[in-house]
Amino acid sequence: MTEKTFMAGFGGQGVISLGQLWVYCGMKEGLEVTFFPFYGAEKRGGIARASVIVSTEEIASPLVTAPDSAIVMNMDSLPLCEAVLKQGGTLIINSSLVKVDTKRTDARVIKVPCNEIAERLGDVKFANMVMMGALSKATGAVKLDKLEAVLKSFFSTSKHKFIPMNMQAIQEGAKAVG
Repeated sequence: MTEKTFMAGFGGQGVISLGQLWVYCGMKEGLEVTFFPFYGAEKRGGIARASVIVSTEEIASPLVTAPDSAIVMNMDSLPLCEAVLKQGGTLIINSSLVKVDTKRTDARVIKVPCNEIAERLGDVKFANMVMMGALSKATGAVKLDKLEAVLKSFFSTSKHKFIPMNMQAIQEGAKAVG
């Protein structure tokens, strides 16, 4: 199994953190991983992208040129994700911010209202965790069964109080996929 994923959104949505947590969980599950972040110079609001690969086999190249799945966290990221997604790939769209339909008729399209779900849980900042749950359910590439331990090592002790909400956001994202 090899799953190549391209993630895109604007700065402040947690796209880079999502990619990092995805590969950390993959490593904990014994998978081979690569992670390449890209973000603009702006502190918040600029472009944020991450390319990640998780695989049961050695990864020959860390480049993700035709991803199996793509995460679209905002409207500006949709054309980019549509362009790079491989034929028959999975496009997971944050339908809270992307209100138009994709032009890709050959892709499996999953719409998840990440912002609404996160706001219902108490904070829109958890939208990326909602998306991570959706990605896990949609692809099956990373099970996230070691996520709580990963979150404890990822976050400083002062932020451990948010781990239960992160876990709930991930569960809600998985439920949204069906």
